[in-house]
Amino acid sequence: MPKTFEKIGLQIPQVWLPRPGIDLKRWAVVACDQYTAQPDYWREVEDFVGEAPSTLHLVFPEAYLGSPDAEDRIRAIQSKMEAYLSAGLLVPYDGLVYVERSVGGRTRQGLIACLDLECYDYQPGVDSLVRSSEGTILERLPPRMRIREGALLELPHIQVLVDDPEETVIEPLAGFKPRLKPLYDFDLMQGGGHLAGWLVNDPAAESQALQALQRLASPEVFQQKYGLGRAAQPLLFAVGDGNHSLAAAKAIWEKIKPSAPADHPGRYALVEIVNLHNPALEFKPIHRILYDVREPLLEAFYAFLGSNFSYESFSGPQAWDKMMAAIDRCDQAQKGLQAFGLIMPGECGVAWVTSPSANLVVGTLQSFLDQFMQRGGAEKIDYVHGEDVLRQLSSQIGNVGFYLPVMRKSDLFKTVILEGALPRKTFSMGEAHEKRFYMECRRISDGSYQD
Repeated sequence: MPKTFEKIGLQIPQVWLPRPGIDLKRWAVVACDQYTAQPDYWREVEDFVGEAPSTLHLVFPEAYLGSPDAEDRIRAIQSKMEAYLSAGLLVPYDGLVYVERSVGGRTRQGLIACLDLECYDYQPGVDSLVRSSEGTILERLPPRMRIREGALLELPHIQVLVDDPEETVIEPLAGFKPRLKPLYDFDLMQGGGHLAGWLVNDPAAESQALQALQRLASPEVFQQKYGLGRAAQPLLFAVGDGNHSLAAAKAIWEKIKPSAPADHPGRYALVEIVNLHNPALEFKPIHRILYDVREPLLEAFYAFLGSNFSYESFSGPQAWDKMMAAIDRCDQAQKGLQAFGLIMPGECGVAWVTSPSANLVVGTLQSFLDQFMQRGGAEKIDYVHGEDVLRQLSSQIGNVGFYLPVMRKSDLFKTVILEGALPRKTFSMGEAHEKRFYMECRRISDGSYQD
């Protein structure tokens, strides 16, 4: 039976990895919620992988979520999981996994573990040990639930953050590497950098990580760190990436819990724990794109925000640089003033908002976009990573892009504690190619969720 540590909502996992001889570069693919507006990326991955054993065949790239063959894809995923297990392509290992991901000259460290879904709640205003860092879009859960329900395996692209400025949990594991079992060490596809992992099979290494987490979760340390009263309940893990996948796992667990044993594997979810203060972890803004805009956008902004809204337009070859410089001049911490960029074919500019109703500029913009979309102001809204993609998509006739500045990552935990989840799609932990690649698997079922 796996070791469980209830006070920190953590279980030591059994992970399944490809057996020796399998091409790991074809095995590992980037998180399914990346490149949603770039199906060409996924077609290139398909061409590279072919029929080789790969996590590509075990996940559902969200670029294809609206495709007519969606249900066929889900059935094929679940069938492929069974085939890989039956053929002995996967080998189990018991223990935490220490990982190092190197990309762009920086190395991000992480720790693979299971989180107890009983300690997690994605509802707003909760004080659970594991909390969402941003709002959960409930209508995005059903497709993920259909994939997970009945699946034999889960593959994590979920990353949860710990607020550990003294680097007590994950970083010390690097010193134990000579005593840990190497699991994999290879270059990732599509410019994803390098990935290496070690099984934390040394009792001293495991103990130091667990004790450090227990200290971070202690009410005394938590209350002192954030200047809170005794009534405040500790927040140990804030979900950074994969919020909707974790929420889907939670929803499935709540569904099966009445008839499942307390130690059912569906009660837990495999995640990567990352230190918020790791220098390689960079917060990136998530920009917005409206497709087929049907209403005059500036008029809609003035109607929504009144005299608090103003717009400065730029054109010509230096338009983008002028827009960026204007946004940079706006101190986002300055109360009463926010700025974001608007990008349209042949033009871009800066929207200024005074006396905003939301603390973050993304909250101000999202409140407008929500009501704009509700009344059919555009055909579709999408969320994209990276300036190049934003500029490319915004240059198409009928589209409008919104450039958002990034929030300071040091504000994350206290904001979640005091104000609850941030507006959805507030930030991204790195660019798309820096996101987590699927590597480890975990068995969550024998093919049925029935007890």
